[in-house]
This record gives sequence, structure tokens and C-alpha cells, in this order.
Amino acid sequence: MQRQDEEMDSLGPRIKELRLEANLNKAALARRVGVSDVTISYWESGAIRQIGHERLVALSQALGCPLSRLLEGENGGRAAPLYLRSQPPAPWQDPAAGRIELPFELVPAQQWEGECFLLTPAPGEHFDFLSEGDLVAVAPTDIFHQTGLYLVEREGRHCIRRVSQDDDGKLLFSAEESDRVEGYTPDTRLLGKLVARWQTASL
Repeated sequence: MQRQDEEMDSLGPRIKELRLEANLNKAALARRVGVSDVTISYWESGAIRQIGHERLVALSQALGCPLSRLLEGENGGRAAPLYLRSQPPAPWQDPAAGRIELPFELVPAQQWEGECFLLTPAPGEHFDFLSEGDLVAVAPTDIFHQTGLYLVEREGRHCIRRVSQDDDGKLLFSAEESDRVEGYTPDTRLLGKLVARWQTASL
């Protein structure tokens, strides 16, 4: 809890710093984000300590900076996304990739207890349920928890599938644009559950 309070305390001053760097007054930033200039003042002062997912994304776009810099500053590392590729290993399993925990502001604790990682499709890679530039929070797990989207290794390649269970407890896998449901095979392995997704959209 102390770490979360420290992160929220630093977010307000960082919003102000980035706003000044972008040569924006509060009213101009408010128009870009779609809030009042009073709300901007509250964010910068810390009077409002909870900022929703959509507002954080809108803020980063309005300020012309990566979401990682808004959340972590110049030297922050936890919010930087890892590239998701169709070939193993999973991004967080690659020794060359830093282990990056998702900031709590993006995934409320009640949604998932445990570490999450921010992923985005690598250039030239295509995945069901994701478009270029989308961000997903993935919690590493090899256990089925509930119906939803999972990062899956199947036939030696990574893919995203909607995973559910039938009445007998057997896992079922479905793609985005297919009515066909596939069953579990020996070469299928759950790698992680998608707990949040942010889709690219122009403001």
C-alpha cells in the first residue's frame, strides 16, 4: 500500500511536468482529454488520486508521451510494454527482457492478485483479439481460472484464444473470427491470462 501511495503522489507532479513540456495550459490539456480544467488541477495536486484506465491513455496521447513515461517518468521501467511474438519464449521468459510488473493503476488489485506484464504485438506480428498498437495486461499462469482470453502455446506457436470449459471440465479453445471450437491437445499449453486490454483509437 505504501508503494501505491508513493506512485500516486508522483503521478500528479509528473502530469504537470509533461503538460509544461508540451506547452499546454490546463484548459488546453483538459480539452484534449475531455475533462474540465478543474479536474486537471485536481490531478496535478493529488486531490483526485484515482485516474481511470481510459483517462490515463487519453492523458498520454494528449501529452504526446508514452504511457510508460506518464506512469513511471524518465527512468521508470515497470510500465514499458514487452513485445509479444508468435515464436516462444513468452516475453517474460526471455532472459534478455526485463521483468516488468504492471503498475497497479492499470489493473485494480481486485481483478488479479499477482504480477502482470504489459504486452503489445511486435511489428509484423498478428494475433486474434489484438490489433497493432493495442496493449494487454497478461498474468502468467498455466492454470485455467475462468472463461476469458488466454495467451496459449499451440503447435509450437503463440496465439490468443478464448478459453472455456465444457460440462465435463474439458478446456475449449476458440479463435476470434471462427465458430469452430477446438479441444485440448497434448501440444497445447496455457501461458497467461489476459486481465485487461486497451485498444488503439484516435482521439
